[in-house]
Amino acid sequence: MTTELSVAPPPRVIHRGRGLSLVLLAAVFFSTSGTLAKPVMGAGMTPEQVAVLRIGTAGVLLLIGTLVFAPHTLRVRRGEWPTLLGYGALGVAGTQLLYFIAAERIPVGIAILLEFLSPVLIALWVRVVRRKRLPRMLWFGMAVAVAGLALVAQVWQGLRLDAIGLLAGIGAALCSAGYFLLGERAVADREPIGLVTWGMVIGGALVSVTAPPWTLPMGMTGQTVPFGPWTPPLWLLLIGLVVLSTAIPYVTGISALRHLPASVASVVGLLEPVAAAAFAWALLGEALAWPQAVGAALLLGGAYLVQRQTAAVA
Repeated sequence: MTTELSVAPPPRVIHRGRGLSLVLLAAVFFSTSGTLAKPVMGAGMTPEQVAVLRIGTAGVLLLIGTLVFAPHTLRVRRGEWPTLLGYGALGVAGTQLLYFIAAERIPVGIAILLEFLSPVLIALWVRVVRRKRLPRMLWFGMAVAVAGLALVAQVWQGLRLDAIGLLAGIGAALCSAGYFLLGERAVADREPIGLVTWGMVIGGALVSVTAPPWTLPMGMTGQTVPFGPWTPPLWLLLIGLVVLSTAIPYVTGISALRHLPASVASVVGLLEPVAAAAFAWALLGEALAWPQAVGAALLLGGAYLVQRQTAAVA
């Protein structure tokens, strides 16, 4: 009598350099969202409408592409649904909507700072819940990066207290932390493209509650708007927002979590505001003040210190 033994899948190979490259790529692509969305909102679309078009369209395109080229990645076991629903609700819909609410009620710089406090929340989760000791240099690097972020965001400008705005900003940070922590957990067993596709579909369905698709002003997408030295139609900027600012960075960001722990990937992702400022300067003529340049340098230095500790926290 013979017994067939199941063959265990080969262990996943971790490449720190690949993970850093992917999370940097995600930060650069994510950073284009403000530059692309600002002319669209300036033409009359609300932030909620832009969010629905951005997430909903990305979800439809990813679903069609995945069904055609990699349908096996969409299979979901019963026990995976809570993680997928959490990722779509927090990492996709919650982060976007709560940031928009915060940005409407408090200065944008404060809203950005609050949202990007997620690395601190992730580090606390790893330390308290997972009971894993983190190197002191990692904490120092995070502090330097957050200080740099405060300078880039110029949080001292127009500072005013708004309880709802502050709570929304903190909620955006919690959702952003959920994006990294749930993504880190999910990609251990799932292909990144399947995870992101389900996340976009779920997130798109949730954000549609704030601006139902039949209320979207699609008739205005043919008008042209100033964008740097060009005057492209709105639909072209929206395509860029869907593909460049949403689909690509979500896939690369989640793929990075196969090689980096969430506590490190989230800090390296803080480079997004620096890249966003660079794009705004190059395309919209929004120049950096000297405190922002100093903050950018601190952000880069802090992120470098944190990524040096990857081996210690992996």
